[in-house]
Amino acid sequence: MDGDAAPEPRWLDADERRAWLKLAAVITLLPAALDSQLQRDAELTLTGYMVLAMLSESASGRLRMSEVAARTNSSAPRVSHVVRKLEERGWVRREADPADGRGQFAVLTDEGRRKIADAAPGHVEAVRHLVLDVLRDEDVAALDELGGRLLTRLDPDSRFTASAG
Repeated sequence: MDGDAAPEPRWLDADERRAWLKLAAVITLLPAALDSQLQRDAELTLTGYMVLAMLSESASGRLRMSEVAARTNSSAPRVSHVVRKLEERGWVRREADPADGRGQFAVLTDEGRRKIADAAPGHVEAVRHLVLDVLRDEDVAALDELGGRLLTRLDPDSRFTASAG
């Protein structure tokens, strides 16, 4: 009957537990801090900012909705909701994909271009203040490498753009 017993869990040792709890806190606190800054200074959510930023980085200012989801590391329903909110504010519009009647493009409007241009400096300053300014150059390289390894485990099919880069 001993063979039927469940294997003993691989408990975290003290160093692993401490590292995990710090990472869990960063995962929770960082998006909330960035979202708060964007809402206060630009009347944008973090996801809304990311949608506008990804569209602005596209040569044509337009991406298929599925590509917006991949580039923002979001689900299709989440992106659809955010794009609808951005449409209401005149920053994005949707266009049907002429090659595929079921598909849609998100298109950055001129107002959306102005919005992301106005919001970007404050957001970048928040990213620097909250993350990059406390890291040394070698820490940034290590964070990039560690993030890549974690994303390989979390997104093995590289569905999200961050995973592929």
